[in-house]
Amino acid sequence: MEQGTALTPGDILLRIKAAKETLGGRVMVLGHHYQRDEIYRFADHTGDSFGLAKAAGANPDVSYIVFCGVHFMAESADILTRDDQTVILPDLEAGCTMADMAVIEDVEEAWEILTETQPGRKILPITYVNSSAEVKALVGANDGSACTSSNASTVLTWARQQAEQVLFIPDQHLGRNLFHAVGVPLDKMVIWDPNEPEGGLTAKQLKGAEVVLWKGHCSVHQQFTVQQIEYWRSEYPKIQIAAHPECAFEVTQQADYTGSTEGIKRMIRDSPPGSQWAVGTEHHMVNRLAAELPDHFIVTLTPFACQCSTMYRIDPLDLMRVLEGLAEGRVINQVQVDERIKPMARRSLERMLELV
Repeated sequence: MEQGTALTPGDILLRIKAAKETLGGRVMVLGHHYQRDEIYRFADHTGDSFGLAKAAGANPDVSYIVFCGVHFMAESADILTRDDQTVILPDLEAGCTMADMAVIEDVEEAWEILTETQPGRKILPITYVNSSAEVKALVGANDGSACTSSNASTVLTWARQQAEQVLFIPDQHLGRNLFHAVGVPLDKMVIWDPNEPEGGLTAKQLKGAEVVLWKGHCSVHQQFTVQQIEYWRSEYPKIQIAAHPECAFEVTQQADYTGSTEGIKRMIRDSPPGSQWAVGTEHHMVNRLAAELPDHFIVTLTPFACQCSTMYRIDPLDLMRVLEGLAEGRVINQVQVDERIKPMARRSLERMLELV
């Protein structure tokens, strides 16, 4: 193979196409909505983390799953697929800063403190799918569930029916927004800070809490503000605001619609021609929607490009290398979850897929 620097972008795209054709039905490429366009175009299935998790588990005939997303997504695919299927992440450095905010040792300590200091109280752990396989395994082992932004409301409603208190990991904003939406008052939620002794909470605070939110966030959705909403509404009085639930509470409260990436796409596609939208999520998806719907006015909520830098690590050269490797009989960048934790991690993901 030539050195990547000797290839033009056009050469790389042609070689990706040729490798995919050589592999045929043996390979399936999954592409998250936040991927760059040059990658997204080659995906056999596109979607958010919920849709792609379903696609990974629903295609038993493919030998190789090339996951163009981030590490926790590839781990989930490995957990949900058969042992003889191989999951590949084109760049193993494509991680998730939010997932990294919930280190398994910290989560184990928090769970131990919550359960030991509140004897007799039924507590249930719920993890956003943006978490490590180890965290998902802890959740599965304690009868909890994973969730995505697409089905979090259903999972959280279920969790409230099962327990007196819920530990929600790792995105405090998603947890706050969606627990509030299903009826939990803000004063019944507390934040667990893993960098503080006992999470920074007193026994009284824990006793009065229905929900314990992990102190984590998404670096992309942190960038959206109420001031940005006010700007667009002052410039375009008829504009509607769509926000992802990973945005801060004050932002979602000002939005006309809050939902997952799939939900946002559906809402905007179903709106009449001429509709105006400012969208609070990663700009690659927003730009694709704007190109797809030229009769609409669609912009990102902030004037600055909000891209997921870890998703952006996967580039066409990465995809070319792994596909050509497979065509030559070589597996590059396989993601394998430890067999010791797989069953419990699978339990949390399967419950997530059941609760729709």
